[in-house]
Amino acid sequence: MSNFETVQELYRAFREKDYDAFLHICTDDLEWIQNKGFPDGTTRKGVTEVIEGVFKANDSKWEGFAYQIEQFLDAGDSIVVLGQYVGHHRVSSKLMSASAAHIYDLRAGKICRFRMYADTKTIWDAIIS
Repeated sequence: MSNFETVQELYRAFREKDYDAFLHICTDDLEWIQNKGFPDGTTRKGVTEVIEGVFKANDSKWEGFAYQIEQFLDAGDSIVVLGQYVGHHRVSSKLMSASAAHIYDLRAGKICRFRMYADTKTIWDAIIS
């Protein structure tokens, strides 16, 4: 599987909540970095911490949370994905749409680091009642 295909598989695994597949396409020392100002944003280490602290946490706070992909950019050992976060906040019921860029670094065909840069204001605007 190419690095590009590995990142595509990550998005499939996220959509389908296929956490076993996510485990198999990431390194044991996975580093997951969300930009400052992002709600609950921090650096997480390891697949389990990402599944619990990011994927499951998003599902508990947002209805229909998704990342709508607009473009993939293949840079060899790094893949950049441009798109939009969307969803309805479960408390405020407000719709959120926020531009974001994802950067994946891969080592030996597995994702070893994720960096995210998002428009945090539009996300916070949806959270605040």
